[in-house]
Amino acid sequence: MTDEKLTQEQADEKLIDEAFQELLDRYLESRHRKKVEIITKAFNFARQAHKGVRRRSGEPYILHPIAVARIACCEIGLGSTSICAALLHDVVEDTDYTVEDIENLFGPKIAQIVDGLTKISGGIFGDRASAQAENFKKLLLTMNDDIRVILIKIADRLHNMRTLGSMLPSKQYKIAGETLYIYAPLANRLGLNRIKTELEDLSFKYEHPETYQEIENKLKATQAERETLFEEFTAPIREQLDKMGLPYHILARIKSPYSIWNKMQNKHITFEEIYDILAVRIIFTPKNEEEELNDCFNIYVAISKIYKPHPDRLRDWVSHPKANGYQALHVTLMSNKGQWIEVQIRSERMNDVAEQGFAAHWKYKEGGGSEDEGELSKWLKTIKEILDDPQPDALDFLDTIKLNLFASEIFVFTPKGEIKTMPQNSTALDFAFSIHTFLGSHCIGAKVNHKLVPLSHKLQSGDQVEILTSKSQKVQPSWINYATTAKAKAKIMSILKREKKEFQMQGEDILSDFFKEEGLEYNDENVQKIYMLHNLKSADELTYKIGQKSILLGDAERNVFKDKPAPTSWKKYISFAFGNNKSKQNNVSSQKPSQTLDIDKKKIVKLTPDDLQKHYIIADCCKPIPGDDVLGYIDDNNRIIIHKRQCPIAAQLKTSFGNRLLAVQWEIGKALNFPVNVYIKGIDGIGVLNEVTQIISQQLSVNIHKLNIESNDGIFEGRIQLFVHDVDDVNTICANLKKLEHINKVTRIENFDDQITD
Repeated sequence: MTDEKLTQEQADEKLIDEAFQELLDRYLESRHRKKVEIITKAFNFARQAHKGVRRRSGEPYILHPIAVARIACCEIGLGSTSICAALLHDVVEDTDYTVEDIENLFGPKIAQIVDGLTKISGGIFGDRASAQAENFKKLLLTMNDDIRVILIKIADRLHNMRTLGSMLPSKQYKIAGETLYIYAPLANRLGLNRIKTELEDLSFKYEHPETYQEIENKLKATQAERETLFEEFTAPIREQLDKMGLPYHILARIKSPYSIWNKMQNKHITFEEIYDILAVRIIFTPKNEEEELNDCFNIYVAISKIYKPHPDRLRDWVSHPKANGYQALHVTLMSNKGQWIEVQIRSERMNDVAEQGFAAHWKYKEGGGSEDEGELSKWLKTIKEILDDPQPDALDFLDTIKLNLFASEIFVFTPKGEIKTMPQNSTALDFAFSIHTFLGSHCIGAKVNHKLVPLSHKLQSGDQVEILTSKSQKVQPSWINYATTAKAKAKIMSILKREKKEFQMQGEDILSDFFKEEGLEYNDENVQKIYMLHNLKSADELTYKIGQKSILLGDAERNVFKDKPAPTSWKKYISFAFGNNKSKQNNVSSQKPSQTLDIDKKKIVKLTPDDLQKHYIIADCCKPIPGDDVLGYIDDNNRIIIHKRQCPIAAQLKTSFGNRLLAVQWEIGKALNFPVNVYIKGIDGIGVLNEVTQIISQQLSVNIHKLNIESNDGIFEGRIQLFVHDVDDVNTICANLKKLEHINKVTRIENFDDQITD
């Protein structure tokens, strides 16, 4: 036994030494100063600290910090300070060593980064608070101290995603969900394009394994066809570039499985209908730094002579880089095969920045403090302003931040001609708040290109915007519907909450005086009687309405406290009776049998017809049916609610209440019917509706519950609500309808009235 143990230890030691040596080799290949000694010291320290500890997968724990350090070095391009911090990132959290110990051994800078990473992971939160949202708040705050903290955290998350297979399914959904919700957008905002794509694909792989595999198989099946197209399309381009004498290489960029699936979901199209799976990337070395921009446009002019460019699809990120530092010239060309193909033109420097983000800026700007980093500082300043406003609801906070994480940019001008970068779909109100809170909160309208527009007006790239204000103007609750940026939404919410608090305080004073006049005690029981009289849900709601003067206290309230039957008592009796009925009807959903509380979260819960009718609730937001990828969520009342895994509400739950998730599997068979909505579109003609209903009702024996068909200029659109057993039924219906000559689009939609855009 001892020999066997010794052999295992020796094998582990060999594995660890090889992994560290590979990290050192890759570090020595980089452009950074070669500080091997301190990296080796950090490795030996971490190795000793984690000695004997294993990961869930069974491998020695130290392999995780080595892998994170390698990602930080090779894939993000960070140097020795970050590599040391990555090697030490779990030491303070998982062992008895302190930040002071790290500082004494490795100096203040490494200790500060390790401390930042430890703060993100640690922390004690109440049951109702979202630990993940709180952690994210801390993560963003540490960005102000040192951006490397967040870069290492992203490297840590990437390695966790790469090794997610050893985790329990419910844990996989939680980690994949928060990765897609927070870390992928964050990597995107920091310009880590390659990492963002991998995080998205890995999340998609664990949340929808079968769909992921289908797309992978289709990509493999169409690979040869794409390679032929790429070679034929780029041959004349290579000829032209050779004449120009610039060193270059051309790559094929294949759309990632997650991007393909996302487009299929958003556009309601099939894999075969996606035309931009292939894009072409031209990466060149400029003659000199000053000529870089000119070279981009010269290449564009040269290739536009070979293929006709799409007039509306030139994207100039060279003159106006994106907020995350991305620079390139995108042009869409018509190939000889009649396909539009996007070509991305980048210099070597631009390509490094596109793949490695701000870390690459440091590589190229040795003096530091470039204007590109100024963009990052601006973004961090916005984040800090949002963080400075207390956000009581962690989910609201996450949503607010997320608005800015994935936004594409537009460029607008102030009246003086200064250029401002704003997220796409920004309104005049967003622009006002982006300049100053005072300007936003007193805004009455705007002039866009010298024409008067309302606050809700959506801005376009190139607009010149002048904000009109009035001192008497106050923030209105409806403004939250006009705001799209995180900053504007956060400020509006903050001002409204402050005003609401003031009304509540006034309401409390009025209510207190009322109780004094009536000789009553100001307690929860008495307050409850009044807010129930007005069908309100809480004391806060009552005091707010009293402060607002929408409730005036008088005889009705006095009668509540009289012993004799008051005029309102019959109302109370009836509402009580209804309450009883309701509780009987909802017995299965609101009062769970004890077995739902004793569910073993480590196991996959099987959904049987009996369980579904007695113990589980189908979420109304996404209406899953058997065959959909789903998860279970235990709510505050211990009810288990079934959501689709890609449902936006489920995305929030995965991020904020991951400990309440259950891995769920359908075992319904064909026992129950579920409502589902199908959208159809095609060319109008005599008998089309008859053909559609015949296929559904007669051939497939499916019950049509609701039908709506509209025809306009020879094109018809229809929405059909059907009762089906599972996803296979829906797929069969869609496949059979697609065979009809006049129909060109059939897709499942979530809600009957969903708007579909081509």
